[in-house]
Amino acid sequence: MAEEKKGASALTSSTKSATTRRSTSGAQSATRRKSTRSQKATKQTADFTHGEVPAPSIPVTDPAQFGRIAVMDITPHEEFGRYPARVELGEPFKVTAQVFIEGRTKVGATAVVRNHRGKEMQRLPMTCTNPGLDRWEVMLTCGERSDVKPWEDDFAAVKRQLGEWTVTIEGWEDTYKSWLHDADIKVKVGDSDTDNALKSGAQLLARWAKTTDSHLNAAQRKTLNDAAKTMDDESLTPKERLAAATSDAITELHVTNPLRDGISPSQPQRFLVQRPESSFAAWYQFFPRSEGAYVDPTTGKIVQGTLKTSVTGLERAKAEGFDIVYLPPIFPIGVTNRKGKNNTLVAGPDDPGSPFGIGSELGGHDTVDPLLGTMDDFKALVAKAHELGLEIALDFALQCSPDHPWVKAHPEWFRHKPDGTIAFAENPPKKYQDIYPIDFNADMPGIEKEVERILELWIAAGVTIFRVDNPHTKPVRFWQDVIAAVTKRHPEVLFLAEAFTRPGMMRALSYVGFTQSHCYFPWRNTKEELAEYFAETNGDDGYYQHNTFWPTTPDILTAYVRDNGIAGHCVRAVLAAMGSPSWGIYNGFELVENRQRPGFEEQIDNEKYEIKVRDWADANKYGIAAMLTSLNRIRREHKAAFSYHNLTVLETSDPSILAFARHTPAELTGTGKPETLIVVVNLDGHNAHQSTVHLELPDFDIDPAKGAHVRDELTGREFDWSWDNFVSLAPWADVAHIFTVVRD
Repeated sequence: MAEEKKGASALTSSTKSATTRRSTSGAQSATRRKSTRSQKATKQTADFTHGEVPAPSIPVTDPAQFGRIAVMDITPHEEFGRYPARVELGEPFKVTAQVFIEGRTKVGATAVVRNHRGKEMQRLPMTCTNPGLDRWEVMLTCGERSDVKPWEDDFAAVKRQLGEWTVTIEGWEDTYKSWLHDADIKVKVGDSDTDNALKSGAQLLARWAKTTDSHLNAAQRKTLNDAAKTMDDESLTPKERLAAATSDAITELHVTNPLRDGISPSQPQRFLVQRPESSFAAWYQFFPRSEGAYVDPTTGKIVQGTLKTSVTGLERAKAEGFDIVYLPPIFPIGVTNRKGKNNTLVAGPDDPGSPFGIGSELGGHDTVDPLLGTMDDFKALVAKAHELGLEIALDFALQCSPDHPWVKAHPEWFRHKPDGTIAFAENPPKKYQDIYPIDFNADMPGIEKEVERILELWIAAGVTIFRVDNPHTKPVRFWQDVIAAVTKRHPEVLFLAEAFTRPGMMRALSYVGFTQSHCYFPWRNTKEELAEYFAETNGDDGYYQHNTFWPTTPDILTAYVRDNGIAGHCVRAVLAAMGSPSWGIYNGFELVENRQRPGFEEQIDNEKYEIKVRDWADANKYGIAAMLTSLNRIRREHKAAFSYHNLTVLETSDPSILAFARHTPAELTGTGKPETLIVVVNLDGHNAHQSTVHLELPDFDIDPAKGAHVRDELTGREFDWSWDNFVSLAPWADVAHIFTVVRD
């Protein structure tokens, strides 16, 4: 302050000296200059006396430049921001940043969400969660969640919200908090400079009342001005004067409409906003040729199901609460080198072959297998699915049988051996004699164009999701081009990668447009493995790779599922349904189909090579279908609790008891109440276990003085929970608890 006054005084003295040196004829001109300079000096002093000197907002003309406040290390932000983080419309997600300033000065941070047109849609204060590391965080949403399906008329409004949104972090000097910290100490110790501190605070409140950035209404401005007058009243005690600046009303304004000096916005962080159920999804897979299949009593042979009889599969998926029905390839199957039962090299006369050996003289990827029906039959099946509220996902396996039309029309698309023959697919020691892999080095643009044509054909027939078989065996750039071309016209269309491969390739496929991804969940079985993988799936990685949890698939049947019977099936279902926003079930799981093919982690009598005749009435005696139905009900009723960014693994005392919680704060649920799920699972399918579960109550918006009243959504039983809680789970009674925290 002394330097500021000295500058003003020197300016006045200089003006007077200049006046005395001038002639009388220039006196009036000099007087005018003196008056102007004096006004400037007075204004400088007046601005300064309104509390501390406000930090200026310094222009930033280069991404590498800092503003007045430093904003760094914003997450999520992978690969230098080349690929946007991905969230579902209305899905809660966390953004963090380092925000700081020099010295002891306090700072604040605000997150601003703008849609793909640049319109501001949300502005929320951030919370400092690690002062030592200057780490701030906030939970945000891009738009509002919607249950509108892609085929419904109202979806046009949803579609308009999809695209690339941005989040900007604004760091700012918290002048009020800095002032209050020092003023509070001075008042408490009776410092000799207390009066100046209180007057400075009065001036700060008056300046706050005048700011436009705080977006104050008339009543709020009056609150601030009244408090400033009280603080300036020397007839009151210092404690009374300070109390005016720390009232509930002022404290609330500091949260909702703070005085923000030196606002320093970050570079906008990109988020790809995708349509509803792009990440929150429950998949159900069945083979149409097995659905409705039966044994002809006259011939003793199996009569395969069709697209028409597959309606029963849709109805079962709907009854169990699933959202998406996934169909393996429905295209004609090749005859040359057709595989027999259990992947034998020689097919019998009645063996249907693998639907992944695509293409025959009847057609290729753009044709419905006549044994299943016609394109009109497929469209009718899609229409029935939509009537039931289900989406149809179609398998797209980009490979060909030796009989595929492409082999004759485009022989250059396949790799040839020195003897001139086309090489079949291999993954030594495995060999796939019924499949020709495509050589993308020959004519990638031509292959891309043909694939885009085929995908458009199935989209026109009502397909909204493609499950892509083994995408990691094709160039990443190929998928980047194809998915970009398709989603530019159809942003509602989703792609699931069946890529059980190296982490780098899985991440790259996510970067280029695969909305969801199969993952390593089936092989994560111990408490430590699951805790680590849940944190990975539901952490920052979840902004780019959306792992979908499947206990089994036609290709995967693990030893855990084989060895733990009905209880093991229920355990894996609970972990899958609660551990990820996206999960799936391969049919037959309800019937405990868990016999492995010797030497392989897949089922014996595998449905990939034969038609299954199932008695679905048997599902009632196992109870697994009822468990699946309950899990999907819980997910649906507590949808706000599911995000790839809100899971916390809880501390438990028993190595076989895993516990975790999902929590979404009140401001992001849409109901005005927090949403919290607590899941406790006994991983041992044969023995009972007891454990304590530690719950850090404040982390889940639970008042420690009251504790939590929880309800088990699987049984309806209710309990009172506090910090440490006893649980006992036996596989013959309850394999898991799924608690909801009951809010007033």
